[in-house]
Amino acid sequence: MGIELELHSRGGRSRDTLLRGSYEHGEALARALERIGPRDADRLSRVDPYGDTFFGEQDAGAAAQEAEALAGRSANEGEKAALLDLAALLAQCAATPGSHVWFMGD
Repeated sequence: MGIELELHSRGGRSRDTLLRGSYEHGEALARALERIGPRDADRLSRVDPYGDTFFGEQDAGAAAQEAEALAGRSANEGEKAALLDLAALLAQCAATPGSHVWFMGD
């Protein structure tokens, strides 16, 4: 349960385009993202914890900064670790032309 993350190259959604995945923080990441609103994090507030959301490299750069800021304010260590992992994956996406992050919620 929760949110799984995948970084893909060139717009694909297959194992052939997978650059990196993050699957270990699912529930903690979902809890952290459910509590935020647009005033806390404009881009991350758009993530649907129960559906799929995609961020291209431009949104990923801004969202990485939001995730880092939220992690710095998190009192829960599990959620902090999830947000820092998310920030790293988003930063990698921002630095990879044509890539996108796929938030897979369930």
